Amino acid sequence: MDTETVGLARFELLQVADAVAREKSIERDLVLEAMEDAITHAGKRKYGQEHDIRTEIDRDTGEIRLMRYLEVADPVENDATQISIANAQERNPAAQIGDYLADALPPIDFGRIAAQTAKQVIVQKVREAERARQYEEYKDRVGEIASGLVKRAEFGGVTIDLGRGEGIIRREDLLPRESFRNGDRVRGYIYDVRREQRGPQIFISRTHPNFMAKLFAQEVPEIYDGIIEIKSVARDPGSRAKIAVFSNDASIDPVGACVGMRGSRVQAVVSELQGEKIDIIQWSPDPAALIVNALAPAEVSKVVLDEDAKRIEVVVPDEQLSLAIGRRGQNVRLASQLSGWDIDILTEAEESDRRQEEVRSRTELFMAALDVDDVIAHLLVTEGFTSIEEVAFVPTEELASVESFDEEIAEELRSRATEYVNKINNELSDKRVALGVEDELAAIEGLSPVALVILGEAEIKTLDDLGDLAGDELIEILGDIAPNLDDANAIIMAARAHWFDDEPGEEDGAESDSDAPQGGDDAAPNEAANEESTTP
Repeated sequence: MDTETVGLARFELLQVADAVAREKSIERDLVLEAMEDAITHAGKRKYGQEHDIRTEIDRDTGEIRLMRYLEVADPVENDATQISIANAQERNPAAQIGDYLADALPPIDFGRIAAQTAKQVIVQKVREAERARQYEEYKDRVGEIASGLVKRAEFGGVTIDLGRGEGIIRREDLLPRESFRNGDRVRGYIYDVRREQRGPQIFISRTHPNFMAKLFAQEVPEIYDGIIEIKSVARDPGSRAKIAVFSNDASIDPVGACVGMRGSRVQAVVSELQGEKIDIIQWSPDPAALIVNALAPAEVSKVVLDEDAKRIEVVVPDEQLSLAIGRRGQNVRLASQLSGWDIDILTEAEESDRRQEEVRSRTELFMAALDVDDVIAHLLVTEGFTSIEEVAFVPTEELASVESFDEEIAEELRSRATEYVNKINNELSDKRVALGVEDELAAIEGLSPVALVILGEAEIKTLDDLGDLAGDELIEILGDIAPNLDDANAIIMAARAHWFDDEPGEEDGAESDSDAPQGGDDAAPNEAANEESTTP
């Protein structure tokens, strides 16, 4: 082969590397490294796998250098990859142990099999480089909207050509009754990018709540600029959604800005989501106001919050009940997702009946426990007293301020309530002892006499028994009288405190003290000796 032909072959090699790099959107050096690996692989097949053969392709001229490397060693353990220091210094007097000597090998004339092997190596290396490039490019795009053409539409989902990668929309991430054909343009939300055996997987969703938020950010400039914030989104994909928005500028109506002139902005989002109905509501830091807004279009008469359980009770007019609940509970479910609170809905009639039942039962309780007539018992209920304990421990002047009460009546009621509470507590204490619940357990702050009896009935009788529980287990056992999770965890940690009292260091110290002389005449010489030893 003449010099001109060799030069042309080298030039073509670089051209091929450039073309593959452009087509696969990867670095030219990665393609050349793949070619070097392929030539090295072919060289080892020709000269032997045991040799340390390496290939270098000149990045400017395309010249291929095939070399066999020998490590200078003493003693030589492998003749194929090592050379003795004596032989190495004959070839290069400056050679030292650990250096490498390189022998040039003649160019390889690729046969059919060798060429096919080299091609497979190059294809594999290029594919790996392409996958690595895709992962690096898309791993930082999680949370963005991607747009592409449908490449394959199958029963399990849709594969999207994103231009520089492929995305997957699984069946559960598609809107109901939504179908695509090859070549259709589709948009979706990138929610995950993972490395897998078959390459990077870019997962795209059209049902994710953030997809709607991102669509609004594209349609509403005020959201993009940060003037309006999307605080929360709840979706029943393909059917209905609620979005809570808040304006950082008091002069801008966040709901009106998202709706747009004649509904143009929200309509653009609705069209993208195949007609999904969208309720845009004003966000409020007050959970009661937020939930009232979220239950629109239903009207709310009253709300009662239980902040510890993060539950809210909503009272609506009788004719508004079905509207508040929505079809198959959709409206209240979305309002709950949007606010993060559990919502119970009652009609005014149900709430009135329940309130009357509570008044009746509390009145009967006060009549029986305090031995008073229904008038006094009803007055206590009307003033907001819910238990005998409240009457027993309320200040006398506060109780005397109740209409028709004076200090004498208030003192008598407190006395009767205290007597009743003490009687019940004594009975519970006796029952607790009969169940075998230890006094150490009863001494833990936060456990009432009723709670101790319930624990005893559940075979929780010692500090160790209670310490072995988790917070949610304690809450489940105590039921209606259970504390919140933080208080339950605090009670359990108090039960575990004795586990950490006997530290190893303290035990060792105790043992050493027991071996020391205990007072008497023998102790004095030791003390004197200690004093002498510490004297400068």
